[in-house]
Amino acid sequence: MADSQQSPMSHTSLPPQRERWLLLTLAGIQFTYILDFMVMMPLGPQFTRLFAISDAQFGALVSAYTFSAGASGLAASAYLDRFDRKRLLLVLYTLFALSTMGCALAGSYSQFFAARVGAGVFGGVLSALIQTILADVVPFERRGRAMGVVMSSFSVSTVAGVPLGLYLAAAFSWHAPFWLVVGLSALFGVMAYFAVPQLRCHLDHPDRHSVWGEIVATVSERNHQWSFAFTMVSILTSFMVIPYITIYLETNLGVSNRQIPLLYLAGGAATLISARWIGVTSDRLGKRLVFERLAVLVGLPLFTLTLMPPAPFWVLTLVYVLFFVIVTGRMIPSMAIISAAANPRRRGTFMAISGALQSFSMGLAALVGGLIIGRSPDGLVTGYWITALLGTLASFASVWLVRRIRLPEGTGPRELPKSN
Repeated sequence: MADSQQSPMSHTSLPPQRERWLLLTLAGIQFTYILDFMVMMPLGPQFTRLFAISDAQFGALVSAYTFSAGASGLAASAYLDRFDRKRLLLVLYTLFALSTMGCALAGSYSQFFAARVGAGVFGGVLSALIQTILADVVPFERRGRAMGVVMSSFSVSTVAGVPLGLYLAAAFSWHAPFWLVVGLSALFGVMAYFAVPQLRCHLDHPDRHSVWGEIVATVSERNHQWSFAFTMVSILTSFMVIPYITIYLETNLGVSNRQIPLLYLAGGAATLISARWIGVTSDRLGKRLVFERLAVLVGLPLFTLTLMPPAPFWVLTLVYVLFFVIVTGRMIPSMAIISAAANPRRRGTFMAISGALQSFSMGLAALVGGLIIGRSPDGLVTGYWITALLGTLASFASVWLVRRIRLPEGTGPRELPKSN
């Protein structure tokens, strides 16, 4: 297993100020990618009305983005470690911005569908590439904090994306939120040109395999296999529940569509604080330990949310905040662990495959959740608690899997490699 350990050549050291600018830039790129995905959710009623499509066709728009992101992640595993990280990031991010511009300019359902596929294809690789760059630049002992900074982009997109998307769509048209993403992409693209260093150490290995040889070598490593299984199970924990929260809130708990953005605002604001704290704590106490504690706690918000009867809005807000903090908080130490599990020589290939498995797992979890829940004669959602049960079981399974993953030597007593 020595091949899976970090090597001295696996990091490019940056001055503290340069590293901060890099983290801010990568967080901004991640923000635009997440915002591009999330802005679709509150615009569903407008799309179904303007394009004269069914709910199922709108669902196809969402799943097209996810599954195309997964497919592109698998394809990226063939080339992610064969180019300079910076150049590849700039090219993919430009193509992502152009695809989002296609969404803004679309005049029909078919045009919009095609543009969403393009955005998923190029955006789906960005997340894996960002995590790869982080792992190349930031040492493992500080990577939890770095992941916390970048993952806080999810919170910012939740706080700003949903309310701002609704406001722009109401004030102008549904095109406006996508133009916002295009403009922000141009800004962060310029920042990336100056902030991201040249990263070429992974190209300096003379015994590099062929494209398919690299993929086979990547998936053949036992530590990678444990990490891939951990990635998929971690996603299953929450995504059987998340896609149907709004439906359950409006149908069973009587929450109005005007209150939904307030819940996103509260949850996102809370995770802005908790994400940084969890990142720092995982560096101090150990990534594995912090993940295990959050994974054990995750059943509490899952069951509370899916079994909750109608209650005052402030009570529901507290439950929603708890859900956001714990469910999204798990991702910070887990992503640090996953990035550390990669063989530095094949980190790009590894992260591309891992990102693809995340996307496919999201689609699979949403499909399973949709098959589980039903409707009563009076239209209420039924069986939703079963998704929480399965998610909790998956979370316990993720605790078992994370203990199988070997982490780098010399990272503290709580991070020592565990035997397989």
